[in-house]
Amino acid sequence: MRMRNPKYKDEVINNCQFLINKEINFAKEQPICIEIGMGKGNFILNMALNNPDKNFIGIEKYSSVAAVAIKKIMNYNLPNLKVIISDILNLEELLANKVEVIYLNFSDPWPKKRHAKRRLTSPDFLQLYDKLFKDKCTIIQKTDNDNLFEYSLNSLQEYGYKIVEISYDLHASLIPNIETEYEEKFSNLGIKIKYLKAIK
Repeated sequence: MRMRNPKYKDEVINNCQFLINKEINFAKEQPICIEIGMGKGNFILNMALNNPDKNFIGIEKYSSVAAVAIKKIMNYNLPNLKVIISDILNLEELLANKVEVIYLNFSDPWPKKRHAKRRLTSPDFLQLYDKLFKDKCTIIQKTDNDNLFEYSLNSLQEYGYKIVEISYDLHASLIPNIETEYEEKFSNLGIKIKYLKAIK
């Protein structure tokens, strides 16, 4: 179910100084990492806080969700973090040849076979990502969904990616990790978090 619009949505979005509309301008020219579907912003915020040598863009297509993240991020005034409110399908021109890493955290699994093309690791999306990456392609995915994870492993490898890091229980591994809101919720329920890092 889609989140209801918070009362402060329009005010927060209209006053946001780090919202990207037409062009990308960071204070420093540094590698750019994007999170597709940033949700309420915990992951992308903490990544920016912990990695000042990189620039981060949180992408969220639902303005009601983005407003929650923006309100949170506003408290930090980070020069290396910006937000885009849009569907990734509309951002090819804006992000072309700029991205170092794509993070896919707890994406919609689109479980029905007829909806497979909507999965963010489907060949259609992987073709789009090819146009966004600056040099080497790096995709990092986390999910609680077993079927989506297996689909992603197969889709990425068939497309030419090499899986360089994998865990079927991320929280029991030694892989450095910053939690998302969903991740905390699922792990507290005893659900194991799946993780992969793929390069091409």
